[in-house]
Amino acid sequence: MNTSLKITKIGNSAGIILPKELLARLRADVGDTLFVSEAPDGMRLTAADPGFAAKMELAEKIMREDRDILRILAK
Repeated sequence: MNTSLKITKIGNSAGIILPKELLARLRADVGDTLFVSEAPDGMRLTAADPGFAAKMELAEKIMREDRDILRILAK
């Protein structure tokens, strides 16, 4: 999906209007938070928090490494 978005003035700020098709592809709706991050080819807009994904990867690694300790703590 290639689409161009025009920056518009909203009060003292600037904004873009996201078409409903783009919101559907992002699985986002009015009131949701979107995240912008730098990518090798430009900027990336996503509904998923990239920081959360990194934390989950670390948590999964710790759970794999310390499986025995976590099993004992769960009792």
